Parts: sequence; C-alpha cells; structure tokens
Amino acid sequence: MLATAAVCVSVLAAAAAEVSAVQAPDSPVRLDRTAILTAADAPPVLLYAATNVTDAQIDEFAVMVFVFREGVLKARQVAPGRRTLDARSTKYSAMVLDGFPIEPTDTVIVGVNQAQRVGSDAWWRAELQEAAQAAAAAKRPKEERRR
Repeated sequence: MLATAAVCVSVLAAAAAEVSAVQAPDSPVRLDRTAILTAADAPPVLLYAATNVTDAQIDEFAVMVFVFREGVLKARQVAPGRRTLDARSTKYSAMVLDGFPIEPTDTVIVGVNQAQRVGSDAWWRAELQEAAQAAAAAKRPKEERRR
C-alpha cells in the first residue's frame, strides 16, 4: 500500500508546475524537498520540508509562494507554516494554493519570510520578492529572457 501511495504522489507531482525554494541568508528556517501536487477538480497543494537551522526552538513561521508565468509575477500567497520546529529538526507540511490557478508551465518559488522563536515577541522577517524574481528569471530559457 505504501508503494501505491508513493506512485500516486509521483504521478500527481509530475503534472504540476516546477517549484524551487529561495532563502534569506539569515533565515532560521530552510524549505526543501518541495513539490506541487495536483488532482482533478482540486486546488494545487505545496508539499515541503521545513528545517529549523538554529539551536533555538521556532514557535511559528510563514511560508510565501510566488507564481511566475512567462517571467512575470502573477500571484503571491502567504500562510503560516507548522507550529513548533524543534532546534535542528525537520517537519513536513503542506499549503493549499487556492489564490490563483497554476499552470504546468508556471514557475513557483517558495520561501520563509518570517519566523518567531519560542518565548520571544520579536519576529525575524525578510523580503523575498527580489530573490524569487531572480530565481524565476534564471529558470527561463535564454531566448525567452531576451524578449
């Protein structure tokens, strides 16, 4: 049964848009193992692994998703990530992408734009749009970038 589930996830991910992660240099949370899962008559879902790269427990963090079509930013969506990431630990989570229809040729860039440590009132924040735009531009074929 586990093999069947893995095949289903692989098929769902194969038909979806490509997804990449960006990270601010001082981000306390890293996203990787990202995939967009799609199913008929349902919004796409971002699956990701969130890793706390610090020695302190993270209480909350937010995931930001940028959708580019032909190099143009078409949508942004932000949502809270999993609560409580222990120091140096990784947890998997998902985010429903229901704000904008995503096509298989779109480029999806994700990252963590804010986080808060346990017991702190202060939030770490980062602006990711420029990094997302650069990552999306790097994925476009050279002939398309010259237009």
